[in-house]
Amino acid sequence: MSQAEPSIKPDGLRVPRPRRSADRGWMRWLPGLDMLRRYETAWLRHDIVAGLVLTTMLVPVGVAYAVASGVPGIYGLYATIVPLLAYALFGPSRILVLGPDSSLAAIILAVVLPLSGGDPLRAIALASMMAIVSGVACILAGIVRLGFITELLSKPIRYGYMNGIALTVLISQLPKLLGFSIDADGPLRSVWATGEAILEGRTNWTTFLVGAGTLSTIFLLKGSKRLPGILIAVVGATVAVGALDLGGRAGVSVLGPLPQGLPMLAIPWITYADITPVLIGGCAVALVSFADTSVLSRAYAARSGTYVDPNQEMVGLGAANLAAGFFQGFPISSSSSRTPVAEAAGAKTQVTGIVGALAVALLLVAAPDLLRHLPTTALAAVVIASAIGLIEITDLRRIYRIQRWEFWLSMACLVGVAALGAIPGIGLAIVIAVIEFLWDGWRPHSAVLGRVAGVRGYHDITRYPDARLIPGLVLFRWDAPLFFANAELFQERVLDAVSASPTPVRWLVVAAEPVTSVDVTAADMLAELDETLHAADIELCFAELKDPVKDKLKRFGLFTRFGEEFFFPTISAAVDRYLETHAVRWTDSEEREV
Repeated sequence: MSQAEPSIKPDGLRVPRPRRSADRGWMRWLPGLDMLRRYETAWLRHDIVAGLVLTTMLVPVGVAYAVASGVPGIYGLYATIVPLLAYALFGPSRILVLGPDSSLAAIILAVVLPLSGGDPLRAIALASMMAIVSGVACILAGIVRLGFITELLSKPIRYGYMNGIALTVLISQLPKLLGFSIDADGPLRSVWATGEAILEGRTNWTTFLVGAGTLSTIFLLKGSKRLPGILIAVVGATVAVGALDLGGRAGVSVLGPLPQGLPMLAIPWITYADITPVLIGGCAVALVSFADTSVLSRAYAARSGTYVDPNQEMVGLGAANLAAGFFQGFPISSSSSRTPVAEAAGAKTQVTGIVGALAVALLLVAAPDLLRHLPTTALAAVVIASAIGLIEITDLRRIYRIQRWEFWLSMACLVGVAALGAIPGIGLAIVIAVIEFLWDGWRPHSAVLGRVAGVRGYHDITRYPDARLIPGLVLFRWDAPLFFANAELFQERVLDAVSASPTPVRWLVVAAEPVTSVDVTAADMLAELDETLHAADIELCFAELKDPVKDKLKRFGLFTRFGEEFFFPTISAAVDRYLETHAVRWTDSEEREV
């Protein structure tokens, strides 16, 4: 599917329009170059201003999410600079901002923490390789056009795992907010260890007051469009700690000076034993980051009246993660907090991200000591505020009211992530998503149909108890594809319908309009069913079968076996043929003798 640009209909509605043929080919993989080719000078001022405003968010948030992910803060800035440049070239969205994100912190930490042994260089090597794995997975998925895969995760399941990740991130940051460290693996053990530390009196109350003040400021200014709440809160905490020397006098942990210079090209080497957890973690990152990115990208595309190719979005996200992995960064995703900042500041194109990346790079070159008094408790407050923002409650209440089993699916995903950890929990979410996807096909609705007075057509006799049945004829509807998982159930319900008929059955007609596919297992079952029915002198017929499904039956040899005369375009045609063949006198619901 080619990239599209909007056109204006006469009524003012913006709709996608395919680009000129010159835009196709290899250029479609580089939408950033195409954007620069059509860049308007009037946009530049807006993009520069928006980029500088965005920088005030990129720095503290990047450092905070790096620490939350188990790597030193400097790598959060490295994971901001090069990925923004890569996405500007490969990403299809004009407005999206990519970088370290709280939704990935728990996944990265789950891999890095147990494998690194506290070694920061080993931690960043592991995290960088996760970014490379994620990048390769996203690019390959985009090239083979698998951008639809995240649609397999229903909204309740997405809410469940995101709420679980948010809870996991929040739990991991509580010790830093309170001024102590713990040695625990997994959310439940972390909660237990944190509680023990509090009871033992290990809380640094000065650290807690600084963190709580930062968190309160962020929430107080969250609704303001003019005041950058995170920047004000972090700068305030940094100034207070530096001016009062709280690091030396009260033991408040601070970030310290950052290394001067830009990220360098480096291959992250890991051991053979690390390969499996890094591969699993990288694929989990790819799934979560693309799920978030695709939703956010589509939302902003809809608001601007443009179209974003989900497959190219995968490629852009993959390229950004590859850039992060090879330039001392760690996995990144789209940001639901920084993207609105860019939009509110007037961003027009991805030049905003380029300006932001260059501004962060300038900070590292010219003023690396600027953040040396930044307290880690303030960084924990930033992450906690972001994690709380991930939690979805309102829509889950709606889901609870209208479909409780989907609500409990969401809760199962939440408990899975919180109890098992981010990566096993996401695996559980995928398993639940597959089960949910297949459940309706495994145990679908079926019905015996009858004629209802005053209602056209034939309808479920359980919904219309007064429906009249045609003597000797069973009209059986199956509301799902026929495949290996439900083939035996189909046969069982058909035979049950025959047994329950009040008159001896001569024909059984399958009302097959809802049947969208038949596999080999189901085809073999139909052949067995035909033999069983023939032994009882019952003809098996089909009505309203779709042509693609009929073509499959021809390939399986069933069309010839059943006989073309027993496939009918409508249920009424099948009924008419049955009445004519067996000379059955029957009066329909309109009192017309047939």
